[in-house]
Amino acid sequence: MRIDLAGWTREAMHGEPRDFFSIFERADALGFGGAWFSEFRVPRSSWRYPSPLLLASALLARTERLRVGTAVLVLPLHHPLMLAEEIAQVDFQSGGRLDVGLGRGTEPDALGALEIDPAATRERFEQGTRIVRNALRGATVASDDGPWRFGPRTLGNHAVQQPHPPLYVAGSTPESIGFAVSQDLPLLLSLEPPEATQLARLDQCAMEQGRNAASLRRRSSLARYVCIGASMDTVHAQLATLWPQLHARRIFFAAKRGVAAADVPAIDAAKVLAEQFIWGTPQQCAEQVLTLQARLGIDSLRCVFNANGLWSNADALRGMELFAREVMPALKPAQPISEISNTPLPQE
Repeated sequence: MRIDLAGWTREAMHGEPRDFFSIFERADALGFGGAWFSEFRVPRSSWRYPSPLLLASALLARTERLRVGTAVLVLPLHHPLMLAEEIAQVDFQSGGRLDVGLGRGTEPDALGALEIDPAATRERFEQGTRIVRNALRGATVASDDGPWRFGPRTLGNHAVQQPHPPLYVAGSTPESIGFAVSQDLPLLLSLEPPEATQLARLDQCAMEQGRNAASLRRRSSLARYVCIGASMDTVHAQLATLWPQLHARRIFFAAKRGVAAADVPAIDAAKVLAEQFIWGTPQQCAEQVLTLQARLGIDSLRCVFNANGLWSNADALRGMELFAREVMPALKPAQPISEISNTPLPQE
């Protein structure tokens, strides 16, 4: 199973760039598969790295094998020809280590600042995705209707990964998931809310469209908070620091939707742990990951070691070190007997 990193947003981005980048240099050495970063343009609050492609370019230049993904590029904010060109360049510069998550985006403040009609985001997302994908394939693309109108163009640069870097769709509505299925694109599954509704919709859409739901699930990426410790006492102590912070964050985002603090339900710790966490000792974490893989049929997991910035980067790095040392080896498939029998014995 591929084990990636996510959650490096908000407070986790504070500090000097070299200190932030060093986390992912260490992740590269530890054997994590990739790291994913979000796009938040012209926000009103501090956001050190609004462009995930610029951040990806910096990290890919400092690592050897770690992949970097966008979770997501908000496609309605971009001209698809320029975006395809930038994706191809970063993939080329990195030797083919870029993953690309695409999404519609729903932040009205950014749309307003960039003079984009919120009612047009569905059309911009779907048409933009098609143009980006075809351009990355090397096709000549053109558009004579919709938000972008241009004559035939072919990219002058090419991605290393063919037919294009892996593309994912982030979305939870029936329309977004139906579009992803129609394009045979896997999903970047959400952490809050958990993925159950998304997977049910994926299965339904795949059945209606005659697509292979199992293949789409396998190629999709799941997300989980991770709280790991050498003992359960350590784990419980760390979790106890999280619940009040997580509740405060939910109140903050609820207020942006006009919901009063008194109407935000208290954290149901048992439910959150069951639906959104890998937690416990290394052995317990390994068992939970393997159970998830078997139950959901998904081969990629984005691990959030820092609770989306609510735990410190130092705490997150300690968890990453323990997970890499004691959990990831248990997730590797056993070597087939036929391969073992053909392996030369070590020489004395």
